[in-house]
Amino acid sequence: MLGKFFRKPESENSDRVPPGQYLANGFPVLTYGDTPSVSIESWEFKVWGLAKPQTFTWSDFQAMPQSNFTADFHCVTRWSKLDVQWTGVKVTDFMNYIEVDPKALHVLEHCYGGYTTNIAIADLRREENFFAHTLFGEPLSPDHGGPMRLVVPHLYAWKSAKWINGLEFTETEELGFWERNGYHQRGEPWAEERYSGLF
Repeated sequence: MLGKFFRKPESENSDRVPPGQYLANGFPVLTYGDTPSVSIESWEFKVWGLAKPQTFTWSDFQAMPQSNFTADFHCVTRWSKLDVQWTGVKVTDFMNYIEVDPKALHVLEHCYGGYTTNIAIADLRREENFFAHTLFGEPLSPDHGGPMRLVVPHLYAWKSAKWINGLEFTETEELGFWERNGYHQRGEPWAEERYSGLF
């Protein structure tokens, strides 16, 4: 498989590739379960929990400030892709549209299809995170999480939830799907936080 689909990082890129990772020649698609099909007309995004309940439509998101992003992408299954180009809405910009209780320290990401993953609010609020609807200049395909996904470049990609449709703000940590099944609660690539050690 190494050589056809993956390669070792070149010396000039070695400082950008976390330990144990290989560079992908393409952009692999990894999904557990069925791929949801959601039209932009029916798509909606909710916030609740320790936040004022709100529902946003696709048009609401498109009316927010739009930004272009170039970010490296690291999957826990040991592949990385550098310089991925996206368009979407910064998490920090989105946070200006919602009211969150100061007691909220954690977030559970909810997605079409039932997938969930947890993230600390401090990790979510980082400047480099964004909600993506465009990949390499094209609308984000369902296989890659379209119509919209969260992208959290500093954590392993299972935290960059595909088909995202809501954020539940909580005071205590609630584990998501992969975290309940043995993955690390945070998932920092440079520390190789792949698994929890509980299984």
